[in-house]
Amino acid sequence: MIESPLHPRPSAGEASSAAEELTVADVVALVEAAAPSHLAESWDSNGLICGDPEAPVASILLAVDPVASVVDEAIERGADMIITHHPLYLRGTDRVAATDPKGRVVHRLIRSGIALLNAHTSLDAAHGGIAAALAASIGLLGAVPLEPSPADPAQGIGRIGSLPVPTRLRDFADAVAAALPDSPPGILVGGDLDATVETIAVSGGAGDSLLARAREAGADVFLTADLRHHPASEHLETGRPYLICGTHWATEWVGLPPLAQRLATAAEYGGRRLSTHVSTICTDPWALRLNTGPAPVR
Repeated sequence: MIESPLHPRPSAGEASSAAEELTVADVVALVEAAAPSHLAESWDSNGLICGDPEAPVASILLAVDPVASVVDEAIERGADMIITHHPLYLRGTDRVAATDPKGRVVHRLIRSGIALLNAHTSLDAAHGGIAAALAASIGLLGAVPLEPSPADPAQGIGRIGSLPVPTRLRDFADAVAAALPDSPPGILVGGDLDATVETIAVSGGAGDSLLARAREAGADVFLTADLRHHPASEHLETGRPYLICGTHWATEWVGLPPLAQRLATAAEYGGRRLSTHVSTICTDPWALRLNTGPAPVR
């Protein structure tokens, strides 16, 4: 059952009059229910970034990054609110002048009457969040948190589970590539391509810090993003888990469609109207991938 912090579903006779729009504050409550703030890391920033809590919200755009192209899309679609995974200001700021890209985002949002909210590590760790969606996208069975949250061990960062049947690393990598949204860099694979793998750990976004944890948990493969040369190389020198490195955007984007559906369903359950759309703009910084080395002889 979908739990909603909104008023209970109206009766059939009340439905037509009660189907009112949500407010920004209502959406904040829905996101908090889906990605509780107590799951967030202490260094993180989650919550309402700009917007009037009392302003009405009929349409939401979900995206990974709060960048100019996403704001463009929100304005074009007539969205009242943007929900992103990443915060606009992770380290805080003492100015929002429109003299830099982030300040310009704030000014454009306010002028356009668009609220901005983010759910970062709270959504990473939550039931049905980024990690859970990444595990589901590649068909993992029995997935549990890779690094359980002290606040709730049933939730946490990353997931680890099993494939339905053991498979070769190269075949599993093909399945991962097919499951993730397209981005120019694609994926990188490290390890014995013909080795059989079954236990898989995943963590959307930068996963360097979880390399040791994935090994301790007995993973055959660790799927993550943003792996650096030395940590990855030194890790593979001592064996499993083998590594699949996707992009930051692709490994986290998979968590947005389930969140969009959850918000729309919770709003409907509370007798409210809400339209959600997940942006497909790739906000990885890279626009093109080229093979290196001499061109093949024809």
